[in-house]
Amino acid sequence: MKGGQNFGGIAVIGEREITLGFRLLGVTNTFIGEGAKGAEKFNELFRSGSFTFIMVSENLKKHLDRRALELIETSTVPLVVFVPLPGGGDEESIEKFAKRVLGVDIGR
Repeated sequence: MKGGQNFGGIAVIGEREITLGFRLLGVTNTFIGEGAKGAEKFNELFRSGSFTFIMVSENLKKHLDRRALELIETSTVPLVVFVPLPGGGDEESIEKFAKRVLGVDIGR
């Protein structure tokens, strides 16, 4: 981002359980989306330039194409974090997250 430019907001997209939880925490830009339609909505949010932080259901990851996943890996604005559903076990490790976002390998 260029100096003096305002930061965008926070968005959450995923299943009802995820979006409802973040809405209760005060996040107003929550979008219920699953499967291919959820992936389309994510791509729209990612490209919009309106958000600096996007939290996405881990389940949507499998519906994103390779190009979108590569953009997510290298993007810091917006920063994208995958959120697991309660009881899921596929979340990104802290080590992988730090390496992706900060470029630092904390696993050593």
